[in-house]
Amino acid sequence: MFELTLLCPEERVDTLSEAFDALDALSVSVEDADAQTDAERALFGEPGMPAPREAWTRSRITALFATRAAADEAGALLAAQDFFAGCEVLGVAEVPEQDWVRLTQSQFEPVQITPEFWIVPTWHEPPAGAVQTLRLDPGMAFGTGTHPTTRMCLRWIARQGAATLGRVLDYGCGSGILAIGAAKFGAAPIDAVDIDPAAVQATLDNALVNDVQLAAGLPERAHGVYQTVLANILATPLKVLAPLLCAHVAQGGHLVLAGILERQADELKQAYAPWLPLEVADSEDGWILMTAARG
Repeated sequence: MFELTLLCPEERVDTLSEAFDALDALSVSVEDADAQTDAERALFGEPGMPAPREAWTRSRITALFATRAAADEAGALLAAQDFFAGCEVLGVAEVPEQDWVRLTQSQFEPVQITPEFWIVPTWHEPPAGAVQTLRLDPGMAFGTGTHPTTRMCLRWIARQGAATLGRVLDYGCGSGILAIGAAKFGAAPIDAVDIDPAAVQATLDNALVNDVQLAAGLPERAHGVYQTVLANILATPLKVLAPLLCAHVAQGGHLVLAGILERQADELKQAYAPWLPLEVADSEDGWILMTAARG
């Protein structure tokens, strides 16, 4: 495979990306051309909100093609277009053959939740001292244990006993990691629900790998009340779901919410106040875990 690299101003990024798509590029990536220099600028938006800008002032666009001829032809075609003004072809280079599976796997190491509880990809052996492990590989659904919100939820689960967890609802289950974690610590029965059928299937597949019992389906599967209701989504949908999630919490039960930034704590408290009193139970890297109990 061969990669064609261009240098372009911010306003040309979208046009060139669309042009590469029309030219059947296998992939297109955009990077800050001034990265690791004094001119480098961060370009990150908060979850659920758009990025402050579409691209960097000077962007490097790299498109991957199957052959050298296709990459050279794409560069020549683009250079002849009016919209290429202000852009520059930096070159075409061959991409070395790699074991992409092994390379991807090397990026996912076991994740510590507590000293005794670890998330371990299937190609790794459990770390020494791991008493409880959850086997999970990266896939199509959200939730590998690397994000602070997932780790905080799992830490909360690990600190509870089976009697405290009881019947569990994992609302917005993604990979099923929270539902499986709850099962590992004795919760039963467990319902895991998501609006994405791919997430439902990922949850069932991951439950099978971990040899735990749970039921998974679309949101209408959730019914009745639960001793523990888990929802690791984002602040905006959590606010919308407040009456629904609270209605599923049994007397003496617990509500556990994540996907919330520290600055959003008061918003969530206000949204849930008519039903349950939320409090911050944990924090990590700017994210918080909020919980409530129905007395």
